[in-house]
Amino acid sequence: MNTGKLVRMNRLFSHPSGNLCSIAVDHFIGYATALPEGLRTMSKTINEIVAAQPDAITMHKGIAAATWAKYAGRIPIIIQSSLVRPDDSACEFVATPEDAIRLGADAIAVVAYVYGDTEAVYLRMVSDCVREAARFDLPVICHIYPRDPHTKNIIFAPEAIAWAVHCACEIGVDIVKTPYCGDVSAHTQIAAECTVPLVAAGGPQAANLEAALAMMGDVMRSGARGATIGRNVWGFGQVTAAVNAFKAVIHDGKSAAEAMAEAGL
Repeated sequence: MNTGKLVRMNRLFSHPSGNLCSIAVDHFIGYATALPEGLRTMSKTINEIVAAQPDAITMHKGIAAATWAKYAGRIPIIIQSSLVRPDDSACEFVATPEDAIRLGADAIAVVAYVYGDTEAVYLRMVSDCVREAARFDLPVICHIYPRDPHTKNIIFAPEAIAWAVHCACEIGVDIVKTPYCGDVSAHTQIAAECTVPLVAAGGPQAANLEAALAMMGDVMRSGARGATIGRNVWGFGQVTAAVNAFKAVIHDGKSAAEAMAEAGL
């Protein structure tokens, strides 16, 4: 790994725990009808996230250009490159590694869906991003999800998650983000076999914050290196406290109940 990439990777995983607690506000194309409140008031939401000092924030380039100046250098940012949906009704890439570098990002994120007729198309797009990012020593984080090839719904079977992770590793990404498969033992094997840091997707919004934190505890017990969380942070209202609670689980090994108490929830 060249020095430039190593510097950026070390900034992302700078916490003494060696884990990553990243927050995502890059979801808009996935909501085909209306945005949730947490993404409608983006400046307010980002301010509340920054107050808790997560290890990184993932966002689209326009939001970074419009909102990030006052936070510059305080927290690493990750630029999302993809506008995609699992049913392929959207499949576009709107930010390049050069865009990310110009915005001061420490990584670029790219989304891929595996299984189905367009699996190879997505993997080729990820490969293109890896090749271009190498010019800048910019880490690539692949958000990769297996789908039912018929319904195009995301699936969580351990063998499907393992396949998705392996695909991303074969292409040469630097960090893999994928859903938690729901079984600690199976996910432990997936994490152990991943050749780069494996982090979890925050998942669909849980019934409550405690449930989301409990799932994150299972993720960390599997040996994953952290997570990127979206709606399970800004979807519950108390954004700063929610970030602090996730940090307590990811970095300090707290239980869901302990993390909530520590965060004042």
